[in-house]
Amino acid sequence: MSQITRNVQPVTASLGRKNAGELVPSRYAVRIGDVDVVLISDGVLPLPTSTMSTNVSEADRNAWFDSRFLQRDRFDWALNIALVRSGEHLILIDSGVGDGFEYFSRAGQSVMRLESAGIDLKAITDIVITHMHMDHVGGLNNDGVKAKLRPDVRIHVAAAEVAFWKDPDFSRTVMPESVPPALRRAAATFVKLYSENIVLFDRTVDVAAGVSARVTGGHTPGHCVVDVASNGEKLTFVGDAIFEVNFDHPAWQNGFEHDPEKAADVRIALLDEAAESGALLAAAHVAFPSIGRIAKNGEGFRFVPVLWDY
Repeated sequence: MSQITRNVQPVTASLGRKNAGELVPSRYAVRIGDVDVVLISDGVLPLPTSTMSTNVSEADRNAWFDSRFLQRDRFDWALNIALVRSGEHLILIDSGVGDGFEYFSRAGQSVMRLESAGIDLKAITDIVITHMHMDHVGGLNNDGVKAKLRPDVRIHVAAAEVAFWKDPDFSRTVMPESVPPALRRAAATFVKLYSENIVLFDRTVDVAAGVSARVTGGHTPGHCVVDVASNGEKLTFVGDAIFEVNFDHPAWQNGFEHDPEKAADVRIALLDEAAESGALLAAAHVAFPSIGRIAKNGEGFRFVPVLWDY
């Protein structure tokens, strides 16, 4: 199969009028019982394909990317956040990468896209941080964002996560060398800015009716997923527990995982759980809008994305 020379570039167009904005949609809504969930694209993160599969051969990795008509050296990771409304609670899950990283210039759109959707940041009552990597806390670190949030906004973070980032261990990660220092800075900035708003939890926390977070660990020691359950329906936002390649190859490890073996165990358990229950799943780094169901497929899994029905 011939190699693709470049990934598809983002599409914008004026369509005959000035400043018409983006041509493609950046948010997708589903209702889970009585709870509304909106997935929002923060953009994409161009990263080496090697970060998607650090424990397999280059030939195996190339075969997967060839089968998806993708270039072999660089892959655009989707970056998604979520907004959940349950009763009087408006809950933001993660915040995107922010604007402090030149090499991620195609991301950092979440605050702009929330506001363009008519969301007043002061209406957000709670924020859940799945983990403190820069592409999950960076949006909160942007200049001026804190002032737009309500002073008493509650930011739910696992205690193990905050403890880890006091002296993080990168010995088992496989990242571009510029990334660990940026991760350290982003985590430290987040804690300094929001120390009075951070609400620590140990294993699980109920954020609002039908909305809870549970610690999985693996990707980072305090990595958590968010469950939305109402009237017999369920969606789980799995953060960085599952990447695009992992439906076919759940045991393939990711270079951003601080405990890659545990991360693989967590991933397989979440995929098994979703396949058995039929619940919806969404993820930070699965192609937007990332919402779908999971089916068993031999030794792997099959991702069945939602159909556009609006």
